[in-house]
Amino acid sequence: MHGHMFRSFGGMLTAAPDDARQDEDSCFDDEVIVDFPSVAPALDRMRQAFLAEEQAVPVRTAIQLTTRDALEGVTVPLSVRVRRTCDACGGRGESWTSACGRCDGSGSELVPHQLTVTVPAGVVNGTSVYFTVSPPHNPPTRIELRIAVA
Repeated sequence: MHGHMFRSFGGMLTAAPDDARQDEDSCFDDEVIVDFPSVAPALDRMRQAFLAEEQAVPVRTAIQLTTRDALEGVTVPLSVRVRRTCDACGGRGESWTSACGRCDGSGSELVPHQLTVTVPAGVVNGTSVYFTVSPPHNPPTRIELRIAVA
């Protein structure tokens, strides 16, 4: 029963000799292994996002208010750049064997995000406000908003 992994012995099946298995394995001699990009960098970033404290450098932006708006308070539209998973590499930070050119291997990219900010009455020139923007399905982004009064 050459070519079978098992053979009959007294009504029971037993394993075939190793030489028979080697013949069967030889049918895979011309197979090519395709190695997909590693997901290790993406997993490391996920672990950091879930387990580590937020240590990212804040994205800095500024608004300029009139003296009247600063005294009375105002709500202003604001466009900030927030982090999201890189569309090009899917957050892996690599494309096959090289770093992703779009995100420079970080796995995330900055994209515009629109929001409104309510500035309280009595704000003074040079005030900095820190807050976090958390778009759905994307990592939080720390924002530093500097307020100038002119």
